[in-house]
Amino acid sequence: MWQHLPHRATESDEFLLPGFPDRCRFHRSKIHRFLRVADGTDAWSRFFQPQISHSLRSYGWLCNTAEEIEPLGLEILRNYTKLPVWTIGPLLPQAMLNNNSSSSTRSVFGQRAGKEPGISPERCLQWLDSHPQSSVLYISFGSQNTISPSQMMELAIGLEESQKPFIWVIRPPFGFDLKGEFRAEWLPQGFEQRTATSGQGLLVHKWAPQLEILSHKSTGAFLSHCGWNSALESLSQGVPLIGWPLAAEQAYNSKMLMEEMGVCVELTAGVQSEIEGKEVKRVIELVMEEKGKGGEMKKKAVQIGEQMRAAVREEGSQKGSSLRAMDDFIADILSKRQG
Repeated sequence: MWQHLPHRATESDEFLLPGFPDRCRFHRSKIHRFLRVADGTDAWSRFFQPQISHSLRSYGWLCNTAEEIEPLGLEILRNYTKLPVWTIGPLLPQAMLNNNSSSSTRSVFGQRAGKEPGISPERCLQWLDSHPQSSVLYISFGSQNTISPSQMMELAIGLEESQKPFIWVIRPPFGFDLKGEFRAEWLPQGFEQRTATSGQGLLVHKWAPQLEILSHKSTGAFLSHCGWNSALESLSQGVPLIGWPLAAEQAYNSKMLMEEMGVCVELTAGVQSEIEGKEVKRVIELVMEEKGKGGEMKKKAVQIGEQMRAAVREEGSQKGSSLRAMDDFIADILSKRQG
């Protein structure tokens, strides 16, 4: 995208990317605003294009994925770079890949360095224990992203109207200090207390134990910014996603999760889009229904989770694809060193 700026070669809102099949059309509105206005002479182009050019002269690429879960992307990457590509993922805690999403799971992942918890893992898991299997929607936009005040308000309205239980990792909206104090005025009047009293909602300020939440049997879907680490964590537990990409490569991840994997429905994108509570309610109900599209997404997410675990599994002399890729990488490096 940065090397070719294909959206500048057409007046259409939809465009093709070199090396991608015709079905993989990209929409101008889905790419980041920095990229949308890039012309090759702007500051972002002057930064990214040399960096990418340098990376294309690498000896090879290590990718945090498994060979089985994104075959199209890996095929395109190999054809484009003409370099060795070793898939050595998912790079997740072993406990998460061994986990069976049991309600008896307790904080097996430990405190993450530099993170100040807004809630203890124990309290969070107790709250999850009180809800039925696959009934809870987990919401988090990552540690560096947030949404606008109007979007936050409509998301809250849609959540309450859906009547689905939820855990929401919430921070001040866009335009305010992410580490600052949260104001009640950013949510509908009485929202936090009302949903807490009814047992519908658990709002977590600052940081939440995401791995424990996604591993719990009560978690049924993840409303996410579609950062790759979060996507891998969710799919490893068979949890489908509601996409709300905000920055970086997240829009591409969301597109792949929807169109190639079938495990995501995109609610909206960016911090400038308009969203209404009734649309939030509709998408939540669609993804979390046991049958229909929601059921199909869940089934596909579970299948991908099993592919991830198989990729890093070792049984006797049999190794998964990611373990074999790591062996191949090490053997290749050692042979070059000896040569």
